[in-house]
Amino acid sequence: MKKFIQFVLSIAVISALASSCDDLLKPESPSSYSEESVYSNPNLAEGAIFGICEAFAVNNSYRNRFHPWYGYNTDVEWYNTYNPGADQGKSDIGIYNCLPTNNQLDEAEGCFPMIYTAVERANLAVSGLRKYGNVAEDATMASLLGEALTLRAMLYYDLCKAWGDVPARFEPLTSETIYVPRSSRDTIFVQILSDLEEAIGYLPYPGETATARRTDRVNKVFAQGLYARIALMASGYALRPDDGKVGTGDLGSVRLTNEPALAKSVLYPKALEYLKDAIANGGCSLEPDFEAYWKRQSARQNLSFDGETIFVMPFGENRGQWNNYFALRADSGTKYNTYSSARGGAAGPLPYLWWKYDENDVRRDVTCANYRWDVKTGGLIPAGIGTWYFGKYRFDWQGKPASSSDDGAKPVVMRYADILLMAAEIENELNGVTNDAKSWLAEVRTRAYAGDSEAAQAYVNSISGKEAFFNAIVDERALEFCGEMLRKADLIRWNLLRTKLDEAKDELRALRGHTGAYADLPADIYYQYDEDAESLTIYGFRPGETTKPKGSWDNSKNYYSKVVSDDNKPTGLYDDRIDGIYAHGDQMEWYMYWPIFSNQINNSQKKLVNDYYYE
Repeated sequence: MKKFIQFVLSIAVISALASSCDDLLKPESPSSYSEESVYSNPNLAEGAIFGICEAFAVNNSYRNRFHPWYGYNTDVEWYNTYNPGADQGKSDIGIYNCLPTNNQLDEAEGCFPMIYTAVERANLAVSGLRKYGNVAEDATMASLLGEALTLRAMLYYDLCKAWGDVPARFEPLTSETIYVPRSSRDTIFVQILSDLEEAIGYLPYPGETATARRTDRVNKVFAQGLYARIALMASGYALRPDDGKVGTGDLGSVRLTNEPALAKSVLYPKALEYLKDAIANGGCSLEPDFEAYWKRQSARQNLSFDGETIFVMPFGENRGQWNNYFALRADSGTKYNTYSSARGGAAGPLPYLWWKYDENDVRRDVTCANYRWDVKTGGLIPAGIGTWYFGKYRFDWQGKPASSSDDGAKPVVMRYADILLMAAEIENELNGVTNDAKSWLAEVRTRAYAGDSEAAQAYVNSISGKEAFFNAIVDERALEFCGEMLRKADLIRWNLLRTKLDEAKDELRALRGHTGAYADLPADIYYQYDEDAESLTIYGFRPGETTKPKGSWDNSKNYYSKVVSDDNKPTGLYDDRIDGIYAHGDQMEWYMYWPIFSNQINNSQKKLVNDYYYE
């Protein structure tokens, strides 16, 4: 255990030495630094924070296990390459059939233990800074403690989001505490919410200090938003074992918590005050142009605070695989992919989502892309009505082709639109449809309508009553955050997971059969390249585009694509695909969480047991 703690400290010190001033370059080996010397020195203590962040990017951690696989299937995102015969392990994760032996996640050094590595580093930093950081007198050290507390809260939020009840560790490991059972997530929520209250008092607003000007460093608004995000989950619905039976193999039920400290009446007022402060004093604003925001987010190597981006995953310039999984698909051999296999497109929007946006909503064509980079033509071609890609993530916007297993993209963990919509949701829950709730929703809608505030306000004013406003928030979060992997946790806390997935099945069948809202959708689409030769205009998806187009479509650049035929399978919307959006039929909600995987169970000295239906 002593060697393990020294190893963690060494990582922190090495990180600090790599980025600090020359006066820190001393001949001592990193392991010779004592806890006091590390956590009483601002530069070395900052290195401990870097040590926490380093754990995000290691193999089998967030980089290529947690991020690629947590977040779908929902009513807006699904696994595009679903093929249970060929990639059972991958498909099982998406369809809520992730078993303890899943071949993607059941690893001795998989994402579950890797996240706990980051937790341990955070525990060491919190403990060391409390002992030696003089945080009551030193604002820099206090801010570092705030970062450590906030990062630990984020780690536990993700653990509870994916696994439900997990071991609670808030002190550095000792030989006596290596093996512990699962704890009630309520205990964890109470602790991390308290930690965030403390951290918020230490942290600067975005842009106030050198570190707070970087979006890969924690700031006050991120801590405030994270408090609200955790409060919403903690007080919401979830599959829970019976009280007192966590870690006993209990089947559980979907219900609210019985912990008084996590009641909405307790958490929501605090969360709302934090969100109001973030809105009033955080210096945040929405980028007026939705497409420009995502272009900048894709291309940026500069991580300076831009008003909207609050926190991104702190990956290095050549680390992370977000785009390689989620960007617009690019075949190997195209100008935007020099790697040996296709990159991007593993998941995408559900095929009907494009039609859920208002015709004037600029988010639609940015979020839902029905084309890909094709090696045969060298350019973009339609993908077919059954396969759509996240247009928010593009190698051409990133400015460099996919060339390795890592792409350097930095996933957005939180942006200002989420602050506004969480505030609107909580305000409506506490006080009904107030002017504040309307204004926060209208701000997001105004950007969606390309700055047309009158149209946005007319939409908001048309919503009457608390329940209708809640439903509008449910819809708005789908349209705003598709592809950002927030939806699954939202649906669970609203107790809408099964309801919305069943609605998705109905929508997919209506789209395939050209019934209901899709009755006028033609069988054929047409497309042509725009003047830049790297983007497409597609004809046949919008209302009224039911006959063969004329004019410029008849020139030599006219292309034709049949996307629906009498045989449903070519559309990608065949029965097994639609039904495969989730497994286990009426019991699917019993599998909303991942199990503790077999490697961890077997190595836990019988301390870890799977609850729910995994045993």
